[in-house]
Amino acid sequence: MRKRPLLILAFIALCILAIGGGNAIRKAVDPDVASTSNPIFAGLGKALKGLVTPPPPPPGAHARDAKLVAQGQAVYEQHCADCHGKNLEGEPDWRTKKPDGTLPAPPHDESGHTWHHHDQLLFDYTKHGGQALAPDGFKSGMPAFGETLSDDDIWAVLAFIKSRWPAEIQNRQRARNQ
Repeated sequence: MRKRPLLILAFIALCILAIGGGNAIRKAVDPDVASTSNPIFAGLGKALKGLVTPPPPPPGAHARDAKLVAQGQAVYEQHCADCHGKNLEGEPDWRTKKPDGTLPAPPHDESGHTWHHHDQLLFDYTKHGGQALAPDGFKSGMPAFGETLSDDDIWAVLAFIKSRWPAEIQNRQRARNQ
């Protein structure tokens, strides 16, 4: 099935070559050039450009996006800081289980383990709650925020958190996303 779009694209390219000669491909994929030379190429160019233009990058926690980080800071302060700390420091003794079997909220600064995980896992954990992703026998106290926060707000919070990590930690976490 995956070969079909490539075969169709190759067939279209051959047709263009047969109709238009040597510069046909350039004219077909560059609508600006196509519109100045032949109206057939203009339409084909726009259609082909849509096929070969890569999709936009997925949403993400981009720590260098100042607007996203500012949005994330505001959301974090309102929804996360009570448990994870105003300065991302987490609750005391965050590795020691509470009487109910849950762990205290961990820090999100470089001293915690947040940066050990890739962005999509952090997003899913925040959106669906810790228990939805917890292994058997683990009791998570992390609530689901999918009904409270938009996806954009969740990505923004993650961007804010990541923006507070030292460059070395950001680089190590970035490698986990690839």
